[in-house]
Amino acid sequence: MKWTADKIIVIFTVVSAALLQLIDTSIVNVALNNIMGNLGASFDDAGWIITGYAISNVIMITLSGWMSARFGRKYYFAASVIVFTVFSVFCGLSTNIWELVVFRVLQGIGGGGLLSTAQAILIETFPKEELGLANAIYGMGVIIGPAIGPTLGGYIVDNASWQWIFYINIPFGILATILTLLYVNEPKEKMHAAKMDWLAFAMLIIAISTLQIVLEKGQSEDWFETNYITWCTVAASITAIVFVWRELVVKDPIVNLRLFNNRSFSTGTLFNFVLGFGLYGTTLVIPIMCQGLLGFTAMQTGLLMLPGSLATAFMMPVIGSIMKKNYVHPAVYAGMGLILFFLFSFLMGQLNTQAGSPDFFWPLIIRGFAMGLIFIPLTTISLANLAGKEIPQGTALSNMVRQLGGSIGIALITTFISRQTYMHYTYLSENLTLTDPQTQQRLSMVTHGLMSKGLDEMSATKAAEGILARQTSQQASFLTYKDLFIYLGFFFLLLVPALILFRNKKQKSNVHEEEIVEWAME
Repeated sequence: MKWTADKIIVIFTVVSAALLQLIDTSIVNVALNNIMGNLGASFDDAGWIITGYAISNVIMITLSGWMSARFGRKYYFAASVIVFTVFSVFCGLSTNIWELVVFRVLQGIGGGGLLSTAQAILIETFPKEELGLANAIYGMGVIIGPAIGPTLGGYIVDNASWQWIFYINIPFGILATILTLLYVNEPKEKMHAAKMDWLAFAMLIIAISTLQIVLEKGQSEDWFETNYITWCTVAASITAIVFVWRELVVKDPIVNLRLFNNRSFSTGTLFNFVLGFGLYGTTLVIPIMCQGLLGFTAMQTGLLMLPGSLATAFMMPVIGSIMKKNYVHPAVYAGMGLILFFLFSFLMGQLNTQAGSPDFFWPLIIRGFAMGLIFIPLTTISLANLAGKEIPQGTALSNMVRQLGGSIGIALITTFISRQTYMHYTYLSENLTLTDPQTQQRLSMVTHGLMSKGLDEMSATKAAEGILARQTSQQASFLTYKDLFIYLGFFFLLLVPALILFRNKKQKSNVHEEEIVEWAME
């Protein structure tokens, strides 16, 4: 196998562009405190920086297949990179929080078109016999991007200003644009794009926007106790129904919902929804637990997550190669992945407040292997019975459903954490009374320790009570995280028998296999 310079440049270009989008998805999280302080914003206001980007990103992921067909894959990809880069500059130049929110929405429009389009370019550029190694390189970029985002963001915030988390996109964006225009070719087979259905488009925007707002803001706004959350829920429900109806009755829909008539695709997409629920949820919870309870820095947390991400990047091409041999049905590998995810969750549920980086290493390695075993086989058998032109549509739709599953999962998990922590704190507090001998002993020990440092007895006693309350709150939070991991583990274990839904579904590996494995990398 010999790669030409043009092919190496193409893979460098698409991986660089994909990394821009993936890193930017997570890099902003660690800079929120600095952004709030610099722009004079509240935490609730700053939350819209993440919410706005997520909304436009999901919408464009859904439409990426239609946009590629309408404007040409090469030029749509180049335009996406340009939009992403230009509004990265405007994000850094923002002088108030709402300017930044608007520019993040526009940046998300560019970012949403990068991932799926990048994969399509790879499939068009590399012949089947060369696609395996391209898969591995691209897969490593896709997996490492979210892992290094918090680490890179932490380093930038610690050593420069928050604006540089956006400015670092500029040189990579310019280079990716130039290389795309010079070296990326249009697909040999011209794709047909139907006329834009503006009613469906409007319904899609309203449905995804309002649903994302409900999911992102519901917990902090006490759900349906807040009027705008209630109205957003109603709007999301009505517009989603109208959108589905419209896409099913028109001849050329912008999102091909008729793909759900394919049993393999519909079952696999349902699994993607459920798995997005658990996998995105743990990606959120682990950094919060490490930084909020164990005192890890953003950079330490990013380095902690990196080995697991590398394990996934390693597992993806390995599983793809093994699946070509057709030794066993792909659902068997997915079942192994679900069991490994249960093992990861069980091990995480055994940690305590004295846990350090070494205690996370093997659980996160196991999780990394589990992700590779789950996603590639399930996505492969989901897309195996689709026609060639339907694969990009199916991938965009499947990715959108997975994103929504992740958003719903995160919303439910944050609600669980809030309520379960309160329950644990209430239970622990009931046993912390001034009449309890152990409480008295602990309070006395802390009080005398503070008095030895120069505090008077009254101040030391009050400070000791505060320390005891914080320790109780920390224990309550940690017990909640332990509960969450155990529940998620059993939830994934219960999914193993459901894999029988894929029985007797023969994949068309002789037609699609390498293409499908590549699409699965996302």
